[in-house]
Amino acid sequence: MSENIENDPVQEAKRQIDEVTPEEVREMQAQGENVVYLDVREPREWNLGRLPNAVHLPLGKLESKVEELIDRDRRVVIYCARGNRSVLAALAMKRMGYEKVTSMARGITGWVAIGGDVEG
Repeated sequence: MSENIENDPVQEAKRQIDEVTPEEVREMQAQGENVVYLDVREPREWNLGRLPNAVHLPLGKLESKVEELIDRDRRVVIYCARGNRSVLAALAMKRMGYEKVTSMARGITGWVAIGGDVEG
């Protein structure tokens, strides 16, 4: 049984949203850009470590809670473990009217691999 990429919601979402690399995020931090870093992993993953000053909102609660936490006019970089859930979250937020939202490719795994700062 071969995998049909057209039925893959992550690949479909990637065609509709913007992605940034961990290297680009590190540069954004170095420049002091005003960005909300949104971690959509589960609490047990969050507790293992996260980007400094990140906001935590598991993917399953995103649509019901994000508007309480993040203004629509903010620039948001969403991340998860490897960059799949964050793509789905970015698409959901885009559909909710957030215009400046991106997903961090490779997730926190990629962030750690380039030596990015982790807190927690």
